Amino acid sequence: MTAERPETYDIAVIGAGGAGLTAALYGARARRRTVVFERLMSGGQIATTELVENYPGFPQGINGTDFAMNLVQQVDRFGAELRYEDVQSIDPRPGAPFRIETSEGSYEAHAVVATAGADYNKLGVPGEDEFIGRGVSYCATCDAAFFQNQEAVVVGGGDAAFDEALFTSRHVSKVWLVHRRDTFRASALLQERVFANPKIEIIRNTVVERIVGTDGVEGAELRNVQTGEVRTLPVSAVFIFIGQTPNSHLLKGLVELDEGGHARVDLRMRTAVPGLFVAGDLRIEAARQLVSACGDGATAALAAEAYLAEAGIGEG
Repeated sequence: MTAERPETYDIAVIGAGGAGLTAALYGARARRRTVVFERLMSGGQIATTELVENYPGFPQGINGTDFAMNLVQQVDRFGAELRYEDVQSIDPRPGAPFRIETSEGSYEAHAVVATAGADYNKLGVPGEDEFIGRGVSYCATCDAAFFQNQEAVVVGGGDAAFDEALFTSRHVSKVWLVHRRDTFRASALLQERVFANPKIEIIRNTVVERIVGTDGVEGAELRNVQTGEVRTLPVSAVFIFIGQTPNSHLLKGLVELDEGGHARVDLRMRTAVPGLFVAGDLRIEAARQLVSACGDGATAALAAEAYLAEAGIGEG
């Protein structure tokens, strides 16, 4: 008996965030048979955002979940398939389509766009998950404007934390920059700017133990790691910048990754593997914004279409 051949697609997209759904939209509109694999929920990180105000075209903003569902409906309208399956491996095969193994079975695709994104590193303290979107945020650029003239905590000691502390200070009345060590990893220039900002106060050798509130964040409980002293700051927001973990395990051994696990791509989102593209937070030098992720997805899909056309696959 001959084994049943796996379903074969022109384009397989891994990840249904902004980058992945946009790639699927462009692929499907190009009349390519397109599938999107997602292990959790459609929309990615944006689906957990209460209000998106920095995406062009929505002058009053839009709820993150609504934005994600609108994009899913748009992708569905043009015929892309959405499969809630966990991709476990990608196997490039010279002269043959990529082989994709998921939690549910095997598939083939002539081009693959990986947009699995990155997960924000969390503090893992009480109140953190409870208040995501209600004062807890991992993107001050997205959310600081909601806390005009209020006080906020920024957690971290690297470039991202210092950058976002400076940005947050434009909106809030005071920023408490909390870091668990005495020294910082941020660049000297950023440190100079933060130390010179009168709205930013540094709290060293301290960790956040708990985030408290009722309907939203009302305070951050801090503990000095040297003295054990505990105090609670009355703040309305806690912005957390202690790194990201790219979901790049599928790419290890296939493409070059930087020290942080982000894939190296060119300006068209192409990797060194023909037919394999990487977009969004999974790639190097990503802006980590919804609008740029969607732009990446469009760029990757256009590059995938060019690759397929050059290979003589389908009519394009």
